[in-house]
Amino acid sequence: MDEVLGFDPYNPDCPSRQLVDRIGDRWTILVIGVLSDGPARHGDLARRVAGISPKMLSQTLKGLERDGLLTRTVQPTSPPHAIYELTERGASLGPLLLAVENWARTHMQDVLDARHAFDEAAPR
Repeated sequence: MDEVLGFDPYNPDCPSRQLVDRIGDRWTILVIGVLSDGPARHGDLARRVAGISPKMLSQTLKGLERDGLLTRTVQPTSPPHAIYELTERGASLGPLLLAVENWARTHMQDVLDARHAFDEAAPR
């Protein structure tokens, strides 16, 4: 595959590989999906992304912030709370990840059927 701007995600030493890993992470996909609806507080994200641990949510948010895909703004309230919002770069991932989500919804029954058929055909 052709390299774009000298970056090659097929090369394990290229930093673009790390970005592809981040974007492909299930928690990243779900967090960006929630934030595509608009800014959210930490607690709102934790509720909407069912099953994510507090530690994993914090790691995911920090990684997305480090990569410039979201911003964290601390509100001067008592107690203070943070609001997370996608940057323009992060928001540009929304349609791509929504396409993956829609593909999963559309093809889930077919995948479940294929899994069942595979498991039934496996030697016991």
